[in-house]
Amino acid sequence: MATVTASSTAIQLSLHSLTLEDIIAISRHYRHVELSAEEEFRRNIARGRETLERKLTQGEVVYGVNTGFGGNARFVIPEDELAHHQQNLLEFLSCGVGEPLPEEAVRAAILLRANALARGLSAVRLVVIEKLLDLLNRRITPVVPRFGSVGASGDLCPSAYIARAMAGRGEVFYHGRRVHAAEALAQEKLEPLRLEAKEGLALLNGTTVMTGVACMVVDEASYLFRLSLGAMAMAVEALRSSPDYYHPAIHMAKHHPGQVAVAEMLNSLLFDSKLAIPLDDIRHRVAEAERQAQARHDVVAAGESIQSPYSLRCVPQGLGPMQETLLEARTVVEREANSVNDNPLIDPVSDRVYHTGNFYGGHIARAMDGLKLDLTNLANWLHSVLALLMDERFSNGLPPSLSPHPGVYQGFKGMQIVHSSLVTAIRHWSAPSLVHTLPTEQFNQDIVSLGTHAALTAMDITRLLRDAVAITLLSTAQAVDLRQGGGRLGAGTRPIYRAIRSVSPFVEADRALDKDIAAVARLIEARELPVLI
Repeated sequence: MATVTASSTAIQLSLHSLTLEDIIAISRHYRHVELSAEEEFRRNIARGRETLERKLTQGEVVYGVNTGFGGNARFVIPEDELAHHQQNLLEFLSCGVGEPLPEEAVRAAILLRANALARGLSAVRLVVIEKLLDLLNRRITPVVPRFGSVGASGDLCPSAYIARAMAGRGEVFYHGRRVHAAEALAQEKLEPLRLEAKEGLALLNGTTVMTGVACMVVDEASYLFRLSLGAMAMAVEALRSSPDYYHPAIHMAKHHPGQVAVAEMLNSLLFDSKLAIPLDDIRHRVAEAERQAQARHDVVAAGESIQSPYSLRCVPQGLGPMQETLLEARTVVEREANSVNDNPLIDPVSDRVYHTGNFYGGHIARAMDGLKLDLTNLANWLHSVLALLMDERFSNGLPPSLSPHPGVYQGFKGMQIVHSSLVTAIRHWSAPSLVHTLPTEQFNQDIVSLGTHAALTAMDITRLLRDAVAITLLSTAQAVDLRQGGGRLGAGTRPIYRAIRSVSPFVEADRALDKDIAAVARLIEARELPVLI
């Protein structure tokens, strides 16, 4: 685990591993980061550089250092062109397109590139790593276009924009403005980096952009998952369903740890609820219908069913897999974040140059594609729960479209339509990226991971899901108020309800609700909706 020094709150890059929490703290919350002063750690970085320089002096051919790149690897570069060769790498790859990546994702990519280089196998000078940390600590964030990586040979084009900023070229976000990189460096009294042999390739070659985005996705998805369970628990209460479907005995009988965990979360949320109904109470009322049937010798319809629909009854079984996926995805991104993922690797211990494929983003691609499926399943689940709330045939006495005055006012009818639009878009983006490989770059990159595409589309899904969760929460709060149940909610749903009501009042008459959605979405983005699980 990354250490925090006793004399400082800075997170250190060392021989230990960064956690997801470390990465989020630095990239999203601007925690200071520094290189460990540990002598062996710094000496390890220096040894890698010394090994490379000795091999070059001895005339050894090292890919990308004194050869061309990719499909041009057969061309050998003269010694007096080695530095220019690395600087030129930043230019021909600066052809990205699209809107800029979120600043927090770029900051995460910068951090992970510094962490990878600090392992001592990339043969860069210490100053290169220090310059990366300067960008983070001085809050200079390169403007990185969205499109330009196929996730093999690493995130070449996006990483080129980061490296160019270190060299004083390109644009950055600085103090809320988009300015030339040279201006920001000058304001902070930082010298532009002049690349030497291998350093351009080491900065560009690797999985750190896709992994930085993936870190943001896993963090956001984990919070949205827990918050969605809060919305579903509140729907259980608003629909007068039962908490007994989440009894531990049921879920222990099926063994899946994600299912058991989700049931435990729902039980925590619904603890002490006066709205959710024990199944024994429902059985007693259904038993009265049975007595009538016996007396009449005929079939009698009870006022309610002994079982709720699947979207309420089967939450642990349906969403338990996502709990497991989130844990697996976290493991994958943390492993990748602490990996050495460029090519070639210079090992001073064995005195060897390894020509590798560690830049291939297959693990991130697979993790993000899998998480997209779970996020989409979660969106489908929310959509079904909202449909129950809106339809008087299934809402156990709630008015149609959650309107206090049906017919005169339409209530949440528009909200449901928008929710359906969001879920449709999420489904569209849920398609896997990994399988869409295309050969490129002179057939050198003849199969590619598309890990960055996978991570970015997963990020797109989380942003749509944020609004879908906001609409679901507003709808469940409306339903609870229609039951006059705000004071009878469970221990976990009560604080969520109160937070919703702090920014959005009960809808008595039709009004525009776009600002209400945005207000709740801001609470979600800022992690200000309490999740007591």
